[in-house]
Amino acid sequence: MISRIDLRGEALPEGPALRALLPRADFDVTAALEKVRPICEDVHHRGDAALIEYAQRFDQVTLEQVRVPAEALAEALAGLTDEVRAALEESIRRARTVHRAQRRTPHTTQVVPGGTVTEKWVPVDRVGLYAPGGRSVYPSSVIMNAVPAQEAGVPSIALASPPQAEFGGLPHPTILAACALLGIDEVYAVGGATAVAMFAYGTESCPPARMVTGPGNIWVAAAKRYFTGLIGIDTEAGPTEIAVLADDTADPVHVAADLISQAEHDPLAAAVLVTDSDALADAVEKELAVQVPATRHVEDRIAPALAGRQSALVLVADLEDGLKVVDAYGAEHLEIQTADATAVADRVRNAGAVFVGPWAPVSLGDYCAGSNHVLPTGGCACHSSGLSVQSFLRGIHIVDYSRDALADVAHHVVTLAEAEDLPAHGAAVKARFDWKVPQQ
Repeated sequence: MISRIDLRGEALPEGPALRALLPRADFDVTAALEKVRPICEDVHHRGDAALIEYAQRFDQVTLEQVRVPAEALAEALAGLTDEVRAALEESIRRARTVHRAQRRTPHTTQVVPGGTVTEKWVPVDRVGLYAPGGRSVYPSSVIMNAVPAQEAGVPSIALASPPQAEFGGLPHPTILAACALLGIDEVYAVGGATAVAMFAYGTESCPPARMVTGPGNIWVAAAKRYFTGLIGIDTEAGPTEIAVLADDTADPVHVAADLISQAEHDPLAAAVLVTDSDALADAVEKELAVQVPATRHVEDRIAPALAGRQSALVLVADLEDGLKVVDAYGAEHLEIQTADATAVADRVRNAGAVFVGPWAPVSLGDYCAGSNHVLPTGGCACHSSGLSVQSFLRGIHIVDYSRDALADVAHHVVTLAEAEDLPAHGAAVKARFDWKVPQQ
């Protein structure tokens, strides 16, 4: 059901050599890029007509318009059960609590008397959010994208989600209801690469956005790569992944359940256990054999995900080696289920989000921890962060110097300009002093 990788015995290699030993899904964005390129350019040239045509081709729905009517949002909200509405509202409340604390305030530094640099934070003007459809429905992704954008103060927010044939060509009603709860009234029934192209170029119905965020399949990731430079993106999200670093104090029932919880997303989802305990690895394998048949989505998602090259039970000599492995892996989600889990978690350097101890499963973070679940995948946690208020802000430096403050440093500016063979840079300073630079 799941393979084993034994890294005990010899010393672990460093850097790329260690990463090459670890399980990872095949996810060729470069190949997908060539397929989405003509689709994106078709949207550029034909606008809404192209979006409607691709909805017919890819989603088997016939649309008259791509924007979701306001009454459909209201109807979706009214159709929520009390339980689902309460859960969504609590998820929103907790996400706002965490993300509101991430707001940035301007800060002024006095470098010298008469010379200051102020950093102010300005939100992007308009953002397009993407909520995937396909195998599952993700109202939680609506929350995780919208809340940080709103808390950052983005003035214009739109959302796209694939049209669904069973809902008359509209996105899933729970997606629409989440939008209504969040006050997002600009929603489009557009999916995949066409949604990214719509936001990047704009169409008759949808003004262009400055930035696109949100998880999606390989076509969404490829479209984000195609438009990098024209628009801002959060990340090229790949298949979801969980890594669990555990010792013999971990409960194998919990570990197996958590591995399965991520495997049910997609056949390419990664489920990785890193442990120094043979007994735990054996017990988790037995638990998988018990728990997998008892759940849903076994044949189409969970079984191929666990059996795939991206999933494994990784055996290490000790927790020190375990930390090296999980830092090399850079998991989207990393659970620490060890003795003194807090101290171990504090030493982790590379992870999208870290879940500490037996009572913080990844599924808590997916919905109601208050943290954000839009996180870097494919090892990108080694250099990138998850979605936050900061993702939607731009830092702008404001330089304010008096005549005396400039005069005090002018000779250094001129010297450096000449050292770089950029004499006009120095001349721009000299011109302010009748070409005479005060000397110290």
